Amino acid sequence: MSVSLLNGAHHADYETDGRFNGKHPNKRRVFVQTENGCVLGMELERKDDAHAVKRRMQLTLNVPTAESSLTFGDMILNNDLSAIRTDSALLLTKNLMHRSSSTPCLSPTAKALQQKDQSDIVEIIGCSSDFTKTKELVEEMIKALRSNIEPVPVNGGLGGAYYFRNLKGESVAIVKPTDEEPFAPNNPKGFIGKVLGQPGLKQSVKVGETGFREVAAYLLDHDHFACVPLTSLVKISHSIFNLNDCVSGNTIQNNKGVTVSKIASLQQFISHDFDASDHGSSRFPVADVHRIGILDVRICNTDRHAGNILVRKVNDGEFGQVELIPIDHGLCLPECLEDPYFEWIHWPQASIPFSESELEYIKSLDANLDAKMLRRELPMIREACIRVLTLCTSFLKEAAAFGLCLAEIGGMMSREFRLSDQEPSELEVICLEAMKQVMGLSDSEEQADEKDSKFGKSVMVKHNWALSYKQLGSGGKKGRGKGRVKACANGVRSSAKETVGAPTSFVKVTDMNEEEWRLFLEKFQELVGPAIAARKISSINMRNNPRIGSSCQF
Repeated sequence: MSVSLLNGAHHADYETDGRFNGKHPNKRRVFVQTENGCVLGMELERKDDAHAVKRRMQLTLNVPTAESSLTFGDMILNNDLSAIRTDSALLLTKNLMHRSSSTPCLSPTAKALQQKDQSDIVEIIGCSSDFTKTKELVEEMIKALRSNIEPVPVNGGLGGAYYFRNLKGESVAIVKPTDEEPFAPNNPKGFIGKVLGQPGLKQSVKVGETGFREVAAYLLDHDHFACVPLTSLVKISHSIFNLNDCVSGNTIQNNKGVTVSKIASLQQFISHDFDASDHGSSRFPVADVHRIGILDVRICNTDRHAGNILVRKVNDGEFGQVELIPIDHGLCLPECLEDPYFEWIHWPQASIPFSESELEYIKSLDANLDAKMLRRELPMIREACIRVLTLCTSFLKEAAAFGLCLAEIGGMMSREFRLSDQEPSELEVICLEAMKQVMGLSDSEEQADEKDSKFGKSVMVKHNWALSYKQLGSGGKKGRGKGRVKACANGVRSSAKETVGAPTSFVKVTDMNEEEWRLFLEKFQELVGPAIAARKISSINMRNNPRIGSSCQF
């Protein structure tokens, strides 16, 4: 269950980091979430350490804290909390050796449940200096809630999601609690079995962390280029949220009527006429497809299926004009370079060259500034996600400057399948070669096996796959997509409704220290140009074979 208690006074409105100026200058507010979904908001004194936080969790929510770790993104907070800023979200997890797959969801005591929630109905989590638009949206929601206009559950999808409304009864926001994601402890649709922090639908996206990625996609959509709706991370309280009291086989008991607090992503609801799966792509504007595709490439979106592209008629649909709005970015920015899924890759618009304005936008992208921005605005996001962003942005800039179209860029990022085996994408091959050269690995498999490096195994996953970038343009890859037809029945995209197998990770960016990462990027820059040139030449005579990726329809 989830309960939120603040040890300090009731907070008015939604101030940013300066909220305690003149009030509690030596205090910081944080939200601590257990791996089973319990949430506690607390104010930290300057002297408080990780042990004090665990103690409060144990006393207030009856959460056992022995052999547990307090984490903040990649950081394990052993004691000192000086690096934690106000309004940060922390995670309390059991140490791996003390976790049991059969451990039930632990609930607070009845006394704790009866405690009055001293925080606001909605609290914005984050370190941004500008929450103006989010505040306005939140105020609309709160006015409606206080007028007994209740939220409505979203029936579709695999995770828990809820439409929150305004005073007119119109949907204004969609809220997705992190502990109701697929496989999370309080998932309302039967997709349970894991705790927060474990691998989820995608091995490189942990359960409970898709909300961070939703916010990251919005923050990275500079100048509202791709039209990602306003998205923020919040602590929100309501009785509609799902609680799984106990999990026993296929039986899930939902505790209804109890007001609980959740950490969730909050996204502005966009009115629309249908989504891209309900409509042929022929009428979609080239510019809209390009803008969404540019964003997807940057963030390595592993689940851009047609269902998460909204379609809205323009001018009442006169002359068939529509505009596209991308949503659901919870499976972007994986922790390793994964096989993306781009629905648009075979749309004819993706084969049309970029316009001058689009090329200028791509040229203006700065991965280093984006990385700094994410660390500042969303400090709980993992460094591996930022490295994937840096790598994909660099690749996009090089490929666009060389004249590749969106479909060609997406093609170089997508894996191919032979029978039931995956082969690394052309981008992954470049990365593998860069890693080989940085680590001084030999082409000899025997020498590679003897190499005792942190990521030698990643480089030499299979010796015959560790190809040189010079081989990219040889046209040696045949049978595109055929194996996938065998792996996925009749070539239909697999979803989480089916068994999603653990994908192969060829390039694990977390296995490099800072110096290795710097050298890797330098070597990558040397190799990517010739590889793109080879691809450009070979693509002239290469048949545009279909690529059948894997979508989670999340």
